[in-house]
Amino acid sequence: MLTTLVALLLASVLVVPLSRRLGFGSVLGYLLGGALIGPSLLGMVSAVGQIQAVSELGVVMLLFLIGLELRPARLWTLRRSVFGLGAAQLGLCGLALAVAVHAGTGLGWPACLALGFGLALSSTAIVLPMLGERNLLDGRAGRDGFAVLLFQDLSFIPLVALVPLLGGGHAQLHAEVPFRSVALALAAIGAILVGGLVLLPRLFKLIGGARTPELFTTVALLTVAGTAWLAQAVGLSMSLGAFLAGVLLSNSAYRHELEADIAPFEGLLLGFFFMSVGMSAQLRLLVAEPLSIARDVACLLGIKIALCYALGRIGRHDAKDALRFALALPQGSEFSFVLFAAAVAAGTLPDAVAAEATLVVALSMAATPVLFAASESLLVPWIGTARPARKPAYDKLPEQNAPVIICGFGRMGQIVGRVLRTQGIAYTALEQDPTQIEVIRRFGSVVHYGDPGRAELLRAAGAETAKLLVVALADPDDVLRVVDVARRNFPDLKILARARNRRHAHLLMERGVKLIVRETFHSALTMTGIVLSELGIGANTATQILGAFQESDERALRESWSFKDDEKKLIQSSQQMSEELTALFANDRPAGRPPVNAS
Repeated sequence: MLTTLVALLLASVLVVPLSRRLGFGSVLGYLLGGALIGPSLLGMVSAVGQIQAVSELGVVMLLFLIGLELRPARLWTLRRSVFGLGAAQLGLCGLALAVAVHAGTGLGWPACLALGFGLALSSTAIVLPMLGERNLLDGRAGRDGFAVLLFQDLSFIPLVALVPLLGGGHAQLHAEVPFRSVALALAAIGAILVGGLVLLPRLFKLIGGARTPELFTTVALLTVAGTAWLAQAVGLSMSLGAFLAGVLLSNSAYRHELEADIAPFEGLLLGFFFMSVGMSAQLRLLVAEPLSIARDVACLLGIKIALCYALGRIGRHDAKDALRFALALPQGSEFSFVLFAAAVAAGTLPDAVAAEATLVVALSMAATPVLFAASESLLVPWIGTARPARKPAYDKLPEQNAPVIICGFGRMGQIVGRVLRTQGIAYTALEQDPTQIEVIRRFGSVVHYGDPGRAELLRAAGAETAKLLVVALADPDDVLRVVDVARRNFPDLKILARARNRRHAHLLMERGVKLIVRETFHSALTMTGIVLSELGIGANTATQILGAFQESDERALRESWSFKDDEKKLIQSSQQMSEELTALFANDRPAGRPPVNAS
């Protein structure tokens, strides 16, 4: 095992950086590294099946992390793409490939359908890292590509269940088996839903979150492995179970810590998974029949690229996004191997044909990063625009030691920046919305594009020497993410954070942030001052009333942090504060002046 581990790590260190330097991404490097040390070439590793079984957890963790980034509301907005575009891609590609296999080999239709729909599947583990490396997951092509992959995950189990029927295995099935399988699958999904919504948040709270990092990491890994195991036990996709758990925890207060703990394991295991795919490729078939294998790979890639491009254009993608969508999905899937094995076991597919199809899938996985990288360099810059796409000037941060960094240059961030500019105080503004940046720049403000939740961007902005980090992002989760990154990487940097409400303020206080501004609190106090003035209360009295209220409310905010999750105590604290203020104002009210009628 030690020799195997050294071989895996050595191949990763040597081949993957070279692949990235050449512009092909890390996936191709892992595939080539696996092929190099595998049984077909150097033979340094022989236990390919064991490595693949363990490394499949990398795919599972990838889907869990994706689930953490998808709020249930956002997932609901993707429903049309998932069930519309996803069904169209799988159906059209599956049938077209089945027809092509039948025309080229003369195999019977059951075998052709098993091969066609197996080859129609695309690799989540290939597509999402490939798009993520180029920051394309949030674009139209990335969102629709993810929707198609999600539909394929949902469809995988029904496809495997239909394989025995294609092989004439209906005599071995009993009428009650499908219903029992469906009931078990629904029960498992229900258990994951209940666990993700009810049990896991309480468990993370019980162990104290990040205050016990090793236990927190253990529970995080148990969550991923446990939901994957439960899904697999009832015949569902492991990745689907982990994805559902991630979605359910996406609104959790511990989401960012979960992501930070799981990501290193996901990256390492996912790399080993790609290497196991490279090891399992039977290169002797490629040596024996190179022209036949090359033709099959070209046919697979060509059919899927053509159909996916057409679907993208029908779905109103522009030419650039349609091309990216098509070139992201032409490879076979890690699930194709499972489907082919099930077809062989059911007698639907001959062993020799399955072995050749497995090699075609592995080669298509290796070819996809090359095609995508070539397209991004040679085709995409010239498609759909009158001039080549260029990197905006605000992507590169100037070398300066500004004392203030402003993350988020929207309503609040712009006001901070404008006031600082009038005083001649330098600042570095970061904004992640390109549309907002273009508008701001037209008015003469200097703002830089980038995700302030990336430690390297904050470092480039001068976080190591800055005096203050102003986090003025509109999304509360984005604020927490930036604060977590800043606290972890720049512990001496003072943070001023924008809070949406009291709950958000408590979460910031939990992270050690002492300077917090609730975004509507001070404007509401200003409005209340106008109300008091219009009711005839003098300016000095109104100022005293508002000052007393602000002091009492901020004191209550700090005191309620210790029981922020206890609704009864929060209600009691609010009522107590109201009673104390009422009594205070009654004592201070001049004799003979009755309270203003509130009716």
